[in-house]
Order: sequence, then structure tokens, then C-alpha cells
Amino acid sequence: MIRGIWTRETVAMVFLAAVLPVAVSWVWDEGVWGTGRLVFVLVLAGIWQALFTFFRAQPPSAAGAVSAIAIAVLAPEVGPFQFAIGVSFGFVFGELVFGGWGRSVLSPAVVTIMFLGFGFPVADWPHLPVQIGWATIPAAAILLFFGVMPWRVLVGALGVLIAAGGFTFELLSSAVAFVLVLLVCDPAVSASTPLGRWLYGGLFGALTALFTAFWETAPVQIAVSAALLVSLAAPLLDEMAIALWQAVRRYRHG
Repeated sequence: MIRGIWTRETVAMVFLAAVLPVAVSWVWDEGVWGTGRLVFVLVLAGIWQALFTFFRAQPPSAAGAVSAIAIAVLAPEVGPFQFAIGVSFGFVFGELVFGGWGRSVLSPAVVTIMFLGFGFPVADWPHLPVQIGWATIPAAAILLFFGVMPWRVLVGALGVLIAAGGFTFELLSSAVAFVLVLLVCDPAVSASTPLGRWLYGGLFGALTALFTAFWETAPVQIAVSAALLVSLAAPLLDEMAIALWQAVRRYRHG
């Protein structure tokens, strides 16, 4: 669907502009190692995207760069060969086989990170510095200003996290902020109905609070695991919202 200047690709460009402050903050903190890791993911993701778009006669998408940044920041630390397998699996089976960004069920970044987490359980998860969390604020502001971010998801998640004691139990960590703004609030994989988006955001907050209370692991693994589960539940949440709307309509109109 095209509305004026808004196409799938202009939305992807807005997402890329929003993630840049976070990427710069992360590269500044990680230095040469982080830069090399990011370049590795960008090149490998670009190769896979170029292959699929070439044979499908489609233009490449900037959304691949957003996913690459998320993978570089959040993925557990594994060897180069294992990392290449994870990135390839995430982009190919998480996005490209479905037709690219906006047509897939899950985010390729979430698929890659969880594939590496499940496949190499002894790998160390990153601990994001506090400045990454602060850098997500301008990212969220950009997405909200252009109307790209589903604000109901953001408000629903923050409401549950704060109600669960987010400031006390550190539920609003840098990892949770990054995952919420740039992965969970991705309109391509989130719920589509207004009520479904409220439920989608609230479920992410509830799962994050639950995992934090009973799972002793890194905040990154907690946040991405919650993002994976809510993404899988998005169609069900939309179905529940539509069923409720139909029931209310039948009650009002007979």
C-alpha cells in the first residue's frame, strides 16, 4: 500500500534513521571490536538480501541494516563461523523466504539472536551500557513523530513494566528499552488491530517481568525471549481482538 510518500521503503528508512543514535552510541562504547562485528553482519546480510532480491527482481531494503544493527548489539558472543550461520539462518528463514521485510512473521534479528542463544547455550550474552538505553529515547521520538511506531504497543508495555515495579527491579534496563523500541514496536511483525496492539505490548511487559523474577540470566536474553514469544502470539491477539469486536457489534446491532 502506498499513501503519498509513504511506502514500505520510506518506513524502513525512518527506522534506519531512528536506530542510528543507538548504533553510534554502541560503536563508541565497543570500539574496534563492535565496528568489526557490525560490518560483518551488514556485509553478510547484504549478500543474502542481494541474492534474494536479484532472483525476485526486487529492490533491496534498508530494513536489513536495522536488523543487522540489532543483531550486532544483542547477539551472544560466539565464534565467527557460528555467528555467520546464525545470521544466515535468521535472515533467510526469518525474513527473506517470506518475501522480505513487511511480509515475514518474525523479525530476522529475533530469529538470529534466539537461534544463537538456543544453539550455543554457554555463549556469553552482552550487557548493554546505560547509554544505550538513553539512546533509545530519541529513536522512539523519531518513530513516534513520523507515526511509524505503534504507540499502543509502547504504552501498553511500559504500563505493565512500571506497574510490575520497573524502576525498582530494573525491568526498564537498556536491553529491554532497545528490544521494546526497535524490535517489539516494529509494525511489520507486531499486532495490527488497536486492541491487539494493547495486548501485544502488555504481554511483552508481563513476560519480561515474569522472566526477570524467575530466570537468572542476562537482561538481553530475557528481553529477546519475550519478544520472540509475543511475536508468535501476535496473530492470536489480533484474532481475539476481532472476535471481541464482532461480539460487541452483534450485541449492539442484534
